[in-house]
Amino acid sequence: MKDKKNMGVRLLCYFSGMLIMTLGVAVSVKSVLGVSPISSVPYTMTVVSGIDLGIATTIFSIAAALLEIPILRKKYKEINLLQIPVSIVFGLFMTSCVKFVRMIPDPTSFALKLILALVSTVIVAIGVFMYVSAELIPLPTEGFLIAITQVTNWKFTTLKVIGDITMVIISMTTCLIVLHALGSIGIGTFISAFLVGNEVKILSKHFKPALNKAMGIKKADAIANPA
Repeated sequence: MKDKKNMGVRLLCYFSGMLIMTLGVAVSVKSVLGVSPISSVPYTMTVVSGIDLGIATTIFSIAAALLEIPILRKKYKEINLLQIPVSIVFGLFMTSCVKFVRMIPDPTSFALKLILALVSTVIVAIGVFMYVSAELIPLPTEGFLIAITQVTNWKFTTLKVIGDITMVIISMTTCLIVLHALGSIGIGTFISAFLVGNEVKILSKHFKPALNKAMGIKKADAIANPA
């Protein structure tokens, strides 16, 4: 009974974290100063093609999940396929949050846009902290990087930086070629890249022990926070 209760808390933390994270991304979109690196490619798909951000996020996530198969080959585990339904849920959350944030009045000055961008980093950080702390199925963007770490000697933190930079370059190049503008990339992108990871570290330092206790995760079993 206790294990079921703990798993229930972990699932609540996991999906709540994902929902909060998508809300943060939606707020960054509202700021029009650029989205976080991890959402830059899906948002580029949106601004270039007009496709719903939630659908673009789902497509991008499923593609990342499937790319793990040729990378891991015999090391690939069937449980990784759960990243596909997780991607669908994540996309639905994104669509819902974007619609919700549309009810907020558009910022009329750079100061208000900057405030929204800064607020979005805090929201994303809270979401990432909760979702990662649950230690369940990683989102495909992280799962893809984890797969690479399993077949190379590279550290996750190193690959995370490389992955973020790569997605920003892809997004920037695509927007410049197609739209002749930066599109999804802006000062908010770089603010997010700098702040979110540090904010997650602060949250982990102050709240991780209490959250682990609530989820029934022992300190010895807890994995390192990849953010």
